[in-house]
Amino acid sequence: MSYRILMIAPTSFFGDYGCHVRILEETLALQNLGHRVRIVTYNRGRDIANVEIERTMPIPWRVNYEVGSSRHKLGLDVFLTSRVLRAARRFKPDIIHGHLHEGALMGWLAAKMFRKPLVFDFQGSLTGEMVDHHFLNPRGFFYKPLRALEQWIDHQPAYVFTSATYQQNLLANEYHVPPPRILHIPDAVNPEWFRPWSDEERAEFRAKKFQLKCDTLGIALERQVVVYLGLLAEYQGVGHLLDAAAQILNSGTDAHFVIMGYPGADKYIQRAREMGIASRVEFPGRIHYEDIAQWLAVGDVAVAPKLSQTEGNGKILNYMASGLPVVAFDNPVSRDYLGEDGVYAPSGDVNALARGIEALLAERAAAKATGKRLRARAIEKFSWDVSARKMEAAYDALLETQKHSAPEWHKRQAS
Repeated sequence: MSYRILMIAPTSFFGDYGCHVRILEETLALQNLGHRVRIVTYNRGRDIANVEIERTMPIPWRVNYEVGSSRHKLGLDVFLTSRVLRAARRFKPDIIHGHLHEGALMGWLAAKMFRKPLVFDFQGSLTGEMVDHHFLNPRGFFYKPLRALEQWIDHQPAYVFTSATYQQNLLANEYHVPPPRILHIPDAVNPEWFRPWSDEERAEFRAKKFQLKCDTLGIALERQVVVYLGLLAEYQGVGHLLDAAAQILNSGTDAHFVIMGYPGADKYIQRAREMGIASRVEFPGRIHYEDIAQWLAVGDVAVAPKLSQTEGNGKILNYMASGLPVVAFDNPVSRDYLGEDGVYAPSGDVNALARGIEALLAERAAAKATGKRLRARAIEKFSWDVSARKMEAAYDALLETQKHSAPEWHKRQAS
């Protein structure tokens, strides 16, 4: 049976990073199963071919705004809530699917008004993310009320989808969500798109990509390249990565670092200059998702220095499917993806991060073998087709329950 699914994305979709990728890939996988998906999101963002997107009006006092936590999101979310209710009335969805806690809260209101099942795509702790972004003081006045609101939101959906195994334990043990209502829908990757490339293709990509995006073109083909992909922010560990790069380069290792992403590249470019490593570090800027596979092909080693203990880290799956060995800060999400084949450094430990990267650069054969095992793991455990069918099964169960006992189901949904 084909369903109409209203997805709520309280972010500037599509933004070529993080949760945006999960939202897009879920949408494409569900569409491949015959369902119709409409995404309701903020005014800004990039349209994607063959994806239905409905946007809010811009807030007049904030035409340009940054990604991540911001006080201006309150205004954006007021506009988005209004758009969600209008979309639900006109689109007539069978399922309301909220992403992030704000999306789940808006979805709860729409589900209550239109008597539709609600699922919540949980991608990390709301208060944990706000602390990571230095937007909330864990010892401040607002922390406890916001944590209580977070727990209330977690209990409203019929199902909570988690992207990492660790999040299941967090929801059950800290927020006391009943385990039967927690469904693990792991982040996944398309291994046909993200794949290893031949040496000839990689050489061609290096030449083409650096001519298009970078100021300096002097990366020798025999020189090993370390790649990072993601937001450029301190909580993502970009500052730690630059410190590790300085250690590695100052030790005489012949390597190059390609740090892809946005915003704030200028700040990190200046930091690289002050550290004396700017000639060996490239910042190509924002990379469209459609181009990421070829950009990763310029690398020999990938790094994931994210500091958060609870947020997803889907870039790791792209690294894995591309056949790259990965050095990551040690946290439950990284271990969930990489298993025994990850190279781990204690969170925030720059020296250990540098040692892990150096070890992979020094042992090329072993690094390639590790990359092959990680690709095999990505193919076996992290398929969007499998994830989409799990979502479809959850939708089936909810709509079947609603069909046979609508009053009782709606009462439970609102409780």
